[in-house]
Amino acid sequence: MLFAVLALPILSGFTNASEKAVSFVAIYGVAAMLSVVIFLAYVFGIKKKSPWFILLFSSIFVVTIGYLCLSLSRSLEEALLANRISYLGSVFLPMAMLMIILETVGKEYKKWFSGVLIGIGIVVFLIAASPGYLDIYYKEVTFTVQNGVGMLQKEYGSFHVLYLIYLMAYFFSMTFFIVANAVKRRITSLVHVIILLSAVLINIVVWLLEQLVSIDFEILSVSYVITELFLVAVCFLLQESQKQKNSDRAEADESKEAEKISVREEIPAVEVTAFNEESTVPFFETEEYKNFMFGLGTLTNAEKRIYDCYIEGKSTKEILAKLDITENTLKYHNKNIYGKLGVSSRKQLKEIAFKITSEKNA
Repeated sequence: MLFAVLALPILSGFTNASEKAVSFVAIYGVAAMLSVVIFLAYVFGIKKKSPWFILLFSSIFVVTIGYLCLSLSRSLEEALLANRISYLGSVFLPMAMLMIILETVGKEYKKWFSGVLIGIGIVVFLIAASPGYLDIYYKEVTFTVQNGVGMLQKEYGSFHVLYLIYLMAYFFSMTFFIVANAVKRRITSLVHVIILLSAVLINIVVWLLEQLVSIDFEILSVSYVITELFLVAVCFLLQESQKQKNSDRAEADESKEAEKISVREEIPAVEVTAFNEESTVPFFETEEYKNFMFGLGTLTNAEKRIYDCYIEGKSTKEILAKLDITENTLKYHNKNIYGKLGVSSRKQLKEIAFKITSEKNA
């Protein structure tokens, strides 16, 4: 956010043409690099990837590169090509935002819906990319270099209004879905609602500012990066929230299972004594011990780490946090571990492991 607030004062502070040109290039370049850094944070920080986030990151990078190339252009042909590049990202960026918001609020949609949006986006892009070939989007366009920065002087054509309608339709749809699902309590966190609305409203404000005020610098390149930050922040928050829910559920399941085992394994002391008196086979010669030791040797690295956590007495919540795995992954490994060791529960596993240790140390 600070980057966006400081952009205009920084640019206006340069009076020398070469200094201002350098500032334009620097800010566009920083915006492009930030989009890459945020993308890497998403790739390495989020477990469940969304193709719409990939489209968002790609679109923002393409937009900022297009603006950068436009500022460095020195001919009309170069400027028009750079303008097409920036529009390629600008057309598909709001689509990515809408689909991310729909996924965030849990709104289901038909498979053909995204295909229709992609088709509309392609049509809008072809219209926006027509300058140099047709005069439907720009009635007239010329190229100038102002303060060392390449710029297009445009007189809008009759089809330009379609792009404005296209953007406003997306912004309205995003705002509607966020507010509607917040009212229906599908978004339970006020923080999530505020972040999502901020991601949309900042682009609306910046877009209106560019329509009403003549500014050399493309502020949208900055607002898009901020949008990226907001949406990734929501993604991180949702991931942490889901991990906490999974952990709490696992704790509850573990507690219930422990209670069941405790009730099931309650045996009168007399019966236990009788059983122990009748048992004359040393523990190290039993099939239980042999199967357990053989199974230990067949555990995978992941299963061995979980086994070690059990021996250390760690809870399910602690294991999920330490190994950074989901509850379903832990359940999958548990099934394999129990099967290999010939046990039916974590309690039985620990009893046999401790018995082996105590017998060896005796």
